[in-house]
Amino acid sequence: MFIVQSYPLAILFCFITMLCWGSWGNTQKLAARTWRYELFYWDYVIGLLLFSLVLAFTLGSFGSEGRGFLEDLGQVDRSNLFSAFLGGVIFNASNILLSAAIALCGMSVAFPVGVGLALVLGVLVNYFGAAKGDPLFIFIGVVLIAAAIVMNGLAYKKAQTEKRKLTTRGLLISVAAGIIMAFFYRFVAASMDLDNFVDPAPGKMTPYTAVFVFAVGVFVSNFLFNTLAMRFPVDGAPVRFSDYFKGDFRTHLVGVLGGVIWCLGESFSMIASGKAGAAISYGLGQGATLVSALWGILIWKEFRGAPKVSDRLNAGMFVVFLIGLGFLIYAGA
Repeated sequence: MFIVQSYPLAILFCFITMLCWGSWGNTQKLAARTWRYELFYWDYVIGLLLFSLVLAFTLGSFGSEGRGFLEDLGQVDRSNLFSAFLGGVIFNASNILLSAAIALCGMSVAFPVGVGLALVLGVLVNYFGAAKGDPLFIFIGVVLIAAAIVMNGLAYKKAQTEKRKLTTRGLLISVAAGIIMAFFYRFVAASMDLDNFVDPAPGKMTPYTAVFVFAVGVFVSNFLFNTLAMRFPVDGAPVRFSDYFKGDFRTHLVGVLGGVIWCLGESFSMIASGKAGAAISYGLGQGATLVSALWGILIWKEFRGAPKVSDRLNAGMFVVFLIGLGFLIYAGA
């Protein structure tokens, strides 16, 4: 299988993760023109599962290093299977809330608040689970990123005027999504031997197998979480399962593409975690908040008509967030 052998390459993989995790929301925005997010999410989950299999049988099976996908899957013990599966369930619970928040308040708010909060809590959870990197610089990076989240929340609040009736429900859902999301990565990372991908300990998984089992957890749990989201929507009327089959091929393909993009980011993050450490790999990947905020502000114009103070706060958020990410990179170097 393919294994990352150098720290600079691991950081590059983390930046690709950042781009993927920060960009998949565009597919939901595209689909939202004719499609409810609950229906989009079924295709998203299907795309995630299918792409995890593609990577498992390609990068996860070719080459002379490490265990191939099928061999690895056959020797995994139940506790590690459950850990990665549970990671998928936790992620899905948080991500479907994040999708609801995107539908309510846009990418430029849902991601910085929800995913930014997940970054802050998740870096700490993953560091204490598998310490790697300078704790002082990790702490400074986390504090700066937390400050950036507060600035984005203030920008959103300042944008709420009589002419811009923005709901705080989306903000609260983003916070809930972020708190839950902070814990999924640790369960997936715990199922792998982060110290040795070439010759993993018996019963542990390679990144490719772990991502596949994680994806199965997402897919299975979606029958519970998304069914609830359809019956008790955060906005609008309930959605029926029959509505899903009314979508055309292009609409379904957009949702599948969203899942593929996210899964590519997740896979690269897990592959990089062996060299960079789970805390840094996760933290840099969740720098996706910057990418998504740029999409929301510059492309989707989600702050159009907001007062100048909101623009200044968002500009400050970008600067502080970038500095925080720089500290995380330095912590691992």
